[in-house]
Amino acid sequence: MLMPEEQMQIILKGVHTLVNEDELLLKLRKSFERNEPLTIKLGLDPSAPDIHLGHAVVLRKIKQMQDLGHHVVIVIGDFTGKIGDPTGKSKGRVALTDEKVKENAKTYCEQIFKVLDKEKTEVRFNSQWLSKLNFEDVIKLAATTTVARILERDDFQKRYENHTPIGIHEFFYPLMQAYDSIELKADIELGGTDQTFNILMGRTLQKTFGQEQQIAIFMPILEGLDGTEKMSKSLGNYIGISEPAEVMFKKVMEIPDSHIIKYFELATDEHPSEIEKIRTELNTGANPRDIKYHLAKIITSLYHMPKDVENAVEYYNAAFGKKVIPEDIPELLLKGDKETIANIISQLISMNLVKSKSEFIRLVEQGGIQFNSEKLTPDNMSRIIVPNDVMKIGKKRFIKFVK
Repeated sequence: MLMPEEQMQIILKGVHTLVNEDELLLKLRKSFERNEPLTIKLGLDPSAPDIHLGHAVVLRKIKQMQDLGHHVVIVIGDFTGKIGDPTGKSKGRVALTDEKVKENAKTYCEQIFKVLDKEKTEVRFNSQWLSKLNFEDVIKLAATTTVARILERDDFQKRYENHTPIGIHEFFYPLMQAYDSIELKADIELGGTDQTFNILMGRTLQKTFGQEQQIAIFMPILEGLDGTEKMSKSLGNYIGISEPAEVMFKKVMEIPDSHIIKYFELATDEHPSEIEKIRTELNTGANPRDIKYHLAKIITSLYHMPKDVENAVEYYNAAFGKKVIPEDIPELLLKGDKETIANIISQLISMNLVKSKSEFIRLVEQGGIQFNSEKLTPDNMSRIIVPNDVMKIGKKRFIKFVK
């Protein structure tokens, strides 16, 4: 086990907020002296089972602490999932069925072990303890906080001010998530910045129950390929951790140069000292493309076997490194930050690259249009275009998108 001070350096890498640093150092020192691992908690809402690099930011931080020798407990919110996390929602969420919760949880577990060490990870379902609480227990739990405190949450506050209904059961979500920390005697809980209220509620409840308070670590939101919006499958700006190696490698090469360091910090396990060297290289004139090429190899290697990574590199070099795409091709100026393939068709028509919208759709359906050397499909028409993307229409027509 590393010295507590070096553990702190690794744990703090890329963190948005930590509550609080002095308490964490004290816990790490006790852990080191007693040779006892800390209990690291991560709660997962089994409502969205597809994981991309944005979701994996927290998982990577968990993995770093797992590698430091600490005990990781993943809490699948099968009981809380029946309520649905109201965080960031303008209205109540439809409760998930038992079958859907189990199906999503299974898919989630399959994906998280692409990041975490399965043999060193404990998976618990919070129905194991929450379903055993009787009504008296629930009343006592509710008595630990106030309506005013619950309404401090932005989403509840906005709904209350807008006279949007809030179910009493929704108030129990942060309390139940906090109770998970009581059950586990968690030392550290992680989450995105959107989970601030829920995780801090865990600290409050532990203090009420006479337990040592958990450290709260909040990871920042990772922007997607467009460099502006939160990584999201619905926006098409995501890098899925289950995508083929060739696709993952190429997508990493598409991130804006301005986000290279952030991706190193949040999407890799590189040591802070190594990232500082890379930052210095960029600041002293290194070619961002070369640094990004290195980043693409690292990220792809985290989720794929060496042979698959090698094939991905060969594919990328063949498609983009040997000038398969002509240098002197027409350019199309992107008007906004959220331009999609679907809404630039009229501009392609005005540039005589296609005759009509129906022709464009027909070519897509026939596999006659490539986007960054991949066949464009009807399902991918809502993908956001970023600068330097290239579209090939038919056999000889190219268009490059610029800002």
